[in-house]
Amino acid sequence: MLCPMLEKSKDSHSFYADPASAQAFDESRFGGEIGRYVAAAQERVLADFLGDLHGATALDVGCGTGRAALILARLGATVTGLDSSPEMLRVARSKAQAAETPIELVLGNANLLQFRDSSFDVAISLRVLMHTPGWRTCLSERRCVGELCRVARRRVVFDYPPLMSASVLQVLFRRLGEWSGRRVEAYHALGTATVNSVLHAKGYCVTRVHRQFVLPIGFHRLMGSLQFTERSEGVLAAIGLLRLFGSPVTI
Repeated sequence: MLCPMLEKSKDSHSFYADPASAQAFDESRFGGEIGRYVAAAQERVLADFLGDLHGATALDVGCGTGRAALILARLGATVTGLDSSPEMLRVARSKAQAAETPIELVLGNANLLQFRDSSFDVAISLRVLMHTPGWRTCLSERRCVGELCRVARRRVVFDYPPLMSASVLQVLFRRLGEWSGRRVEAYHALGTATVNSVLHAKGYCVTRVHRQFVLPIGFHRLMGSLQFTERSEGVLAAIGLLRLFGSPVTI
């Protein structure tokens, strides 16, 4: 689920290229009560944003193990999933076969998609931008988000952790881990104004926004209680903090 192939960090590349990491990816991200809650919420957001996709074509950039690609297929789309990790694609192919769902899976570079302009009705990229080094350069050079906009005819959906959120703590923790010599996956928070300006430059405007958590997802995982997550986030949303500081933002 990396954005750059040419520009990615060695730690991120080695993480996703590792067979054991690829095999354990879904359980580490979407296992347990909180992981399943996150996965279900993401599926609801995609269904809400995209609706019925029967007859449409969809591209999932940074598809990883194919979870979102399978969601697009269940919505009725003819799906292509692209990732820079052969090991992640191997897991995705196995999952698609088990679900008896035809999905075309291709190895590729999200900075330079191998598809013509307007090749797909919909292009999505989830949990990708935050792992790209030098993301401002990536965007300004028509990479990542720019490439999503180029290949989509109708709609683009992606998510990111905003600078105005608790995600900044995740950035700091990972940088501390990197400085201490641990193997750490790259992670960045993005400025919403800059993201919007890039979309505007590509002729796109934001029509839907969803924010998920106020408290860090790592804290919810540590608590391990869906009841706590629902109650605490409900209170924070009711007093307006979700609208201001919620993360990740899906647009």
